[in-house]
Amino acid sequence: MMPPECAFEEEVLAAVVAGRVDAHLREHAASCAICRDLIEVAGAIGDVRDRIPAPLLIPDAGRIWWVAQLRARREAIKEAGRPITAAHVIALACAAGLAGACFGATSAWFQAALQGLVPSATAIVLQHEAIAAGMAVLLFLVPAAIYLAMGRD
Repeated sequence: MMPPECAFEEEVLAAVVAGRVDAHLREHAASCAICRDLIEVAGAIGDVRDRIPAPLLIPDAGRIWWVAQLRARREAIKEAGRPITAAHVIALACAAGLAGACFGATSAWFQAALQGLVPSATAIVLQHEAIAAGMAVLLFLVPAAIYLAMGRD
């Protein structure tokens, strides 16, 4: 029957973990079944431990919470800015239309060119009513669809 423990067991374990088993401990392990098994098992565990890559460094919970708060704030700012951006685009389009109307109303050469173009453009639109109506619908639906699609991201 094997004794349940050995007086050198802790010393042998510490030496195996440190990787410095000397001749005295090997000599003892040759005569002691407990220490021999300890050297085999601890040595195998140490070999496997050496082959495993270093564990990943996981940041502490406070840092993870802080980064999540920053991300949430950035997303909220981006979400709040979408309607403002749409208002800016609409205001720019209105300003461009107003500037064009002012230019057209005050420029004599532009009015003369436009008077020759308007009757022929009106005749083309009247001949192709379905295409003109489709283009008018697209002119309003495409920007609205783009705005709604950008709002979902």
